[in-house]
Amino acid sequence: MPTKTKTPSPPPPPLDEPLVQEPVVEPEETVTFKRGHFYSFMVVMALGTGLILGNFIGQHNSAAQTAQAAQAVPPAVAQAPAATPVPLKYNITTAGFPSTGPADAPIVIVEFSDYQCPYCTQWHDSTYKPLLAAYPGKIRLVYRNYPLPFHQNAFMAAEAALCAGDQNAYWQYHDALFTHNDQINNQAGTVLGEDSYHQYASDLNLKLNMKLDLNAFDNCMNTEKYKQAVQSDMDYANSLPADTNGDTAVSGTPTFFINGYRIVGAQPLAYFQQIIDSQLKNQ
Repeated sequence: MPTKTKTPSPPPPPLDEPLVQEPVVEPEETVTFKRGHFYSFMVVMALGTGLILGNFIGQHNSAAQTAQAAQAVPPAVAQAPAATPVPLKYNITTAGFPSTGPADAPIVIVEFSDYQCPYCTQWHDSTYKPLLAAYPGKIRLVYRNYPLPFHQNAFMAAEAALCAGDQNAYWQYHDALFTHNDQINNQAGTVLGEDSYHQYASDLNLKLNMKLDLNAFDNCMNTEKYKQAVQSDMDYANSLPADTNGDTAVSGTPTFFINGYRIVGAQPLAYFQQIIDSQLKNQ
């Protein structure tokens, strides 16, 4: 019986020839690659490893630079809060000027004021008498003139009060001027003549039964007896040094000095009481 001859299987294609089917899995479960694929795989791995290593080194260098920069910046130094300046205590001259209250009163208030000023009138009407009444025998109020240059009637009104003072009627006339503030501070800007101040003096004789010599009063006004005195008050106020905060000592009206400490404006009664109580407590 003739013997069958097996036809030998063709040899596998060379590894460098392209495959047209999936790689065959050998029984040992190993995978066979072509050299071209293997080289491509190694190139990809090398590139990936380089990127990872470069990223790590870059992060490390960045962290080191950040740490060095932080060390180079000096730590912030906390700034101490600015000290509040202690107000200047003024030594205001009071001798020879109109005043009311005991000469030895523990509280001396010097007021620089203007008879045309509406704020001065406000303080006179709402605070002046209640303040003196709240501290009987403890306050001496000294009045000094500071007629503002844009108040057309303030300067002559100040002269008139001093002329009335020649007849011991200063404070009565002082009150009358503030009572007639609507005329002195008229909105039309009218300059009052000496006849207006004569009339205020005459009214005192009628309303308060005073004995003012109106001829003497008129002569005082005609000769401008106290013009220089009023100007001297203004010059004195302007010569005072600035307060420790830089504010001008007297820049407007009313301005007060309570035992030498400056108070600006028509402050209410409670504000003055707070300061006076403090002064009395410390004496």
